[in-house]
Amino acid sequence: MSLATPSLDALRDSLADEFKDIRLNLGSVLAGENLQPAQAFGVALAAARFVRSQSLSQALESDIRAGLGDAAAAVISDASAAAGLMAMNTVYYRFKHMLAKESYDARPPRLRMSRMSQPATSKTDFELMSLGCAALAGCELCIRNHEASLMHLGVSEDACHDAVRIAAVINAAATG
Repeated sequence: MSLATPSLDALRDSLADEFKDIRLNLGSVLAGENLQPAQAFGVALAAARFVRSQSLSQALESDIRAGLGDAAAAVISDASAAAGLMAMNTVYYRFKHMLAKESYDARPPRLRMSRMSQPATSKTDFELMSLGCAALAGCELCIRNHEASLMHLGVSEDACHDAVRIAAVINAAATG
């Protein structure tokens, strides 16, 4: 099952000729080779919110609302929550990782992130959204932890790869 994307199609078609590859990629990465439509579009929306692209976020949210029925509210809610939490976590954990000092590693984060264990969709879907955002931030520790969590949940490497491909294309489209 694929999702109709009239809002995203209009935005994609408005990209300049220099973005031809991005337009084509935007059309293909959301096709859902290894992800369900709700997962692919959830990752895309989380990535759009993470990179602060209002136009992409609005287009994706519109298409999600039109195409996912009862699941739309949960996907939109989790995508927003994942983007927000990962905006916080990728800064904090990248800092700790880059310093690589035991004194900082011993300090507890004392940052609330309970939504990660209580998503509106599923743990798998929230982790896929988080992995995409972690890749955008370039946070090695976050990438490793979210990928490991997904492997533990039985998600394939192909699905993880697709989530990161979606986030990468959303990031590129946001520059147009």
